[in-house]
This record gives sequence, structure tokens and C-alpha cells, in this order.
Amino acid sequence: MTKDQEHQFVSELENNQNIVHKVCSLYTNDRDSHKDLFQEITIQLWRAYPKFRGDSKFSTWMYRVALNTAITLYRKSKKSIKTQDYESVIFKIKADEYDETQEQQLKLMYNAVKELGDIDKALVFLYLEDKNYTEIAETLGISEVNARVKMNRVKNKLRTILNP
Repeated sequence: MTKDQEHQFVSELENNQNIVHKVCSLYTNDRDSHKDLFQEITIQLWRAYPKFRGDSKFSTWMYRVALNTAITLYRKSKKSIKTQDYESVIFKIKADEYDETQEQQLKLMYNAVKELGDIDKALVFLYLEDKNYTEIAETLGISEVNARVKMNRVKNKLRTILNP
């Protein structure tokens, strides 16, 4: 990799690192696991960057690598998952905009999403990131029709989880 490519990679990673943090938050339960997953995703992005052709936006490609890395590691460690009570999870809401009801709803939604399968979590994550179905399909490597069908099924699953 040339120095120019290295500089470009670092710049793109810095500009889009919130994507990696969001994926890490979705697939981990504590700070150390978050840091480990962030590091692993960064390594995978670095290794894959020379193959990035620019056919899609960098952020779309980054979502795909980050989600695939998280899902792979999550599946490998599934047998020894450490859980954390959702009461101890810190949600970052500005103090002047604090709404206890909203915070409780967020906690319930995150817990419901964590009960979903790997691909379904990724689908919800991208949907909540305001990605359209074309971008979701491209990121997950499925057809747009399949993304729409899966999203409808996931919405029903979440309704069932949230309203037993």
C-alpha cells in the first residue's frame, strides 16, 4: 500500500469511525469487548482496503466489513457470551434533553434487538441508520426484495418481543 493510500485510509476511517462504534455497541456488552471488536474491525478494514475498488461509497463498504467482522466474532464467541444488565448500560442523552420515558424505551428496544439473530440485528441497525433498502441490500449482500421481506419479518419479531 502506498503512503497516499495509507493517508486516504486513515482519513476515511477517522471520518466514518462512528459506524464502527455503532456496530461495536450492537454486538458487545462491555467497554473492553467494544474496544477489542473496534480493533478487530479496524484491522479487517486495513487488510481489505487495497481491494476496495470504489464501486460503492466508502461508508457502505465499511458497514459491510464491520458487520461481517462483528457477526463472525459474535458467532465464534457465542458459547461464552458475557451478559450485562441493561440497567448498567449508559445511554448518551444530553442532560437538557433527558427524558426518562425515552431512555426506558431505548433500553427496551436495544434489549429486543439483542434477542434477534445476527443478520436481523444488522438489518435493524442499517434501517435505524436511515439506509434505504438498496443500500441495506448492497451492504448485506442480499437482494432489495429480500431486504424488504426480512425487514417486515424483523418488525413483527420486535413487536412480539416488545408486546408479549
